[in-house]
Amino acid sequence: MLDTAIKEQLQAYLGRLQRPIEIVATLDASARAQEMGELVKEIAELSDKISLRTDGSANLVPSFAIGRPGETARIEFAGIPMGHEFTSLVLALLQTGGHPPKVEPEVIEQIKALDQDLDFEIYMSLSCHNCPDVVQALSLMAICNPRIKTTIIDGGMFQKEIEAREIMGVPTVFEGGKMFHSGRTSLEEILQKVDSGAATRDAAKLSTKAPFEVLIIGGGPAGAAAAIYTARKGIR
Repeated sequence: MLDTAIKEQLQAYLGRLQRPIEIVATLDASARAQEMGELVKEIAELSDKISLRTDGSANLVPSFAIGRPGETARIEFAGIPMGHEFTSLVLALLQTGGHPPKVEPEVIEQIKALDQDLDFEIYMSLSCHNCPDVVQALSLMAICNPRIKTTIIDGGMFQKEIEAREIMGVPTVFEGGKMFHSGRTSLEEILQKVDSGAATRDAAKLSTKAPFEVLIIGGGPAGAAAAIYTARKGIR
């Protein structure tokens, strides 16, 4: 599945794992399952911190889950994440293994503070340019909060699911079996939708700031000049 150059690069990345992770595959006799089994086997062979089991019992077959040994895995790939989604797979492995994400600490704390059970299903396509951002955002949420689960589903592999849910485009996200979002979105936007206390915290944070003396509306030449001159004068 992976050529020599990709294996070498991936092995270098996996050297950053700080703790053991476990891949649990649910496979059948199909050709796609054999490809998936080959992929996860090759990945597991690249690091002594990765263990592999093939006795999974996921609802979607074939699929594989990424988690920590002794814990219920909260990220599941129902598909073979190559193409644009290979980066999503690599980040899921690294972040599950303790490598810190490039996200502001307050965003991570907001994810950890979510006090509700969330079960996300994201339908994507391996050729979709907008899907990886959403996949990576929902994966990070599942890694940071044990009450969140994210299943990434390749619509091309699970066409019956696409038809049953009448999905017209990707990325499409369901939560708890209900439509949550369609199209590109960011981690911050997802958090705004699920975090009922975010608005209250933002208002409290804003109230602690000293008032501004000047508000400049617009970022064109005039707005930029106004900002420069007011800043030079020490005006807030």
